[in-house]
Amino acid sequence: MTDPLRQAACSVVATLTDAGFTAFFAGGCVRDRLMGNHVKDYDIATNATPQQVAAAFSKVRMVGAHFGVALVHYHGFDFEVATFREDGSYGDGRRPDSVCYSTPEKDAHRRDFTINGLFENPATGEVIDFIGGQQDLDARTLRAIGDAETRFAEDYLRMLRAVRFAARFDLKIEESTWVALQAHAPQITQISVERIFAEVRTILTHPNRVRGFDLLVESGLMQHILPEIIQLQGCDQPPEFHPEGDVYQHTRIMLDMIPADASEALVWAVLLHDIAKPATRTVDETGRIRFNGHDRVGAEMAEEILRRLKAPNHLIDAVRPMVARHMTFMNVTKMKRSTLRRFMDAPTFTDEIELHRVDCASSNGITENYEFVLAKRDEFANEPVVPPPLVTGRDLIERGHKPGPNLGKILNEIQTLQLDGQLTTRDDALAWLDANG
Repeated sequence: MTDPLRQAACSVVATLTDAGFTAFFAGGCVRDRLMGNHVKDYDIATNATPQQVAAAFSKVRMVGAHFGVALVHYHGFDFEVATFREDGSYGDGRRPDSVCYSTPEKDAHRRDFTINGLFENPATGEVIDFIGGQQDLDARTLRAIGDAETRFAEDYLRMLRAVRFAARFDLKIEESTWVALQAHAPQITQISVERIFAEVRTILTHPNRVRGFDLLVESGLMQHILPEIIQLQGCDQPPEFHPEGDVYQHTRIMLDMIPADASEALVWAVLLHDIAKPATRTVDETGRIRFNGHDRVGAEMAEEILRRLKAPNHLIDAVRPMVARHMTFMNVTKMKRSTLRRFMDAPTFTDEIELHRVDCASSNGITENYEFVLAKRDEFANEPVVPPPLVTGRDLIERGHKPGPNLGKILNEIQTLQLDGQLTTRDDALAWLDANG
């Protein structure tokens, strides 16, 4: 055994068994090992109470003693060690009102999906399966344990977890589980926004994001989380520019085209870049469909949506300008050199190039502007896109200019000449300044 994480986890189990308790690996770590996936963390289930767990180890923190959970720090790793339990009723659709300690079998039956209800004896490698999880793994099926209606009513977040697992592992959702998920989809609004966003961002940033996107829509969850996405359906576009179909199809295709390891900002920018098209759609006197200002309005909507979801500020600060600027690429070949360099100096520009690429590739296939920007990026590769200024405000003040807004205008004008290549040295800039007062 060469995996230090697994070694440490096995030692925790051995310590408990040596003390006379039953202890198994539980849940996702068993599932991932059986699927041949990398195991990132190990959860342990035992008949030891949290107090007995605390007595067996030197570094223990109670993270959920009410639910029988202790956090054991061992050999540099943290392990959740939970007592086998049964859950009482779920009054808030999130967590049980009460728990009682129980047996491994009853503990397995309180869990969400069969693939997550497995135990493993690490000493022997034996898998303890009370709920048919191995069979469902072999069949690539996601199935709720017991009655699906009950499982989802206990914790409505399980609906999003179902989508996440199905997308991540490319599983088919079993029919009664799917029917129950669709029936309870409106109840997702009873879950805190923070928990919803945590699941949705995980779904959308996974390489199999389109499967997750489809399941969110088809289940009805999207309607209650991001209704603006559903409004893209049926929003038709000029066929000469968008032969792929309506705005919804266009967005979905783009999600499928971005790289598997796309940044989270790029994923959200793709999802929201045309979010304002339904609101801005008009038809001019020639019969052509137009979406004037959808980039500007879309940036405002993107920020509103992400704030509603309580997304982190750094994500909002990246996505809003990407949505606002995505139509600017149509003008890059006509820009002055200074304007282009300022445009390319944005911290999100690498993602913006990719957004533009898939925007075109998913629709008209025109790549001239994309290729132009790539060539310019290569041209500027050996120097800053926007180099340090040739002069500063102090230079202006020394020449008699008073501090104030006019100073900024003069400095911007000098920088423009610098970016256009008309001023290349500090002496050039000072000479220009002396000549132009």
